[in-house]
Amino acid sequence: MRRFVLTLVVILATSLTLRHVHAEGAEVIDGVAAIVNNEVITISQVRELIGTRERAMREGYNGPDLADKIKEMRLAALKDLVDRQLIIQEFRKMQEKGANIPDHVVDDRVQGIIREEFAGDRAAFVRTLQAQGYTLTRFKEIEKEKIIVQALRQSKMTESFLVSPNQIQSFYDKNRPAYTLPEQVKLRMIVLREGNSGDIISGANKDQVAEEIREKLKTGAEFDRMAQMYSEDEATRDAGGDWGWIERSTLNEQLSKTAFTLKPGEISPIIKVQNSLYILTVEARKNASVKPLGEVREEIENTLMQKERMKSQQRWMDGLRQKAFIKILS
Repeated sequence: MRRFVLTLVVILATSLTLRHVHAEGAEVIDGVAAIVNNEVITISQVRELIGTRERAMREGYNGPDLADKIKEMRLAALKDLVDRQLIIQEFRKMQEKGANIPDHVVDDRVQGIIREEFAGDRAAFVRTLQAQGYTLTRFKEIEKEKIIVQALRQSKMTESFLVSPNQIQSFYDKNRPAYTLPEQVKLRMIVLREGNSGDIISGANKDQVAEEIREKLKTGAEFDRMAQMYSEDEATRDAGGDWGWIERSTLNEQLSKTAFTLKPGEISPIIKVQNSLYILTVEARKNASVKPLGEVREEIENTLMQKERMKSQQRWMDGLRQKAFIKILS
């Protein structure tokens, strides 16, 4: 009997898809994307889930790349919808035993969205729903499904998993680069730009001015005061050219190479990059170092516990899939 019902669902689903094809056979307006037990997931549901992201993708890609990206996105969305449907069907079985999501829980979720995303403006929220083709009833249905899916997923996570010291040590050893602090320098910089329409040093030869600034620095002038007077980098000038602690990747290769060879207190040569002149000084240095295990033990333990929880949730989902009839049609 079950096989007959499933066969009938497939026939009806195929029929529904065909009835919504243009006469030319060029475009499917709507149809069935997948069957999960005796329920269907429509193409419009897939589009509803990824509509905003797909529109954004169409603006950033074109040609074969666009087609591949959209296909990948739709398949991921369809998989997500299948999983959601399996979980909702599981929840319906639980409802027969008394499980329920009270209406006020959904209402509180909607009120939270209005408060946090629309500054409490319910009218603006409703207008946004209408612009996106939703009714308030449909939006509440979607939010209720999200609550159900989230609650059941969370309930299937193992909470009693214990992480051994050996597991922590092994994870630390394998992921040591993640706990490595790169070499850093505390940097100040003076920048002069040739042809700058907002020149502080009007009509002057920038190379000559840079040389004069550097000589003053070498004879004891304070770098931060000179930066405040002469630097044309608006972002750091008022702070005395202070860049704070930086890594090698912060600057372009030429400036980085110079900065990381300077000793604390040393003044760099004048560096010309395109139409700008730079004078650097390093106030302090930090060598590359690895965080000790004791400092990151709790972080690693939490990471391993979360991984195990996700594995337990995945085992539950795999079990639902194995017991279900799932047919992908699109």
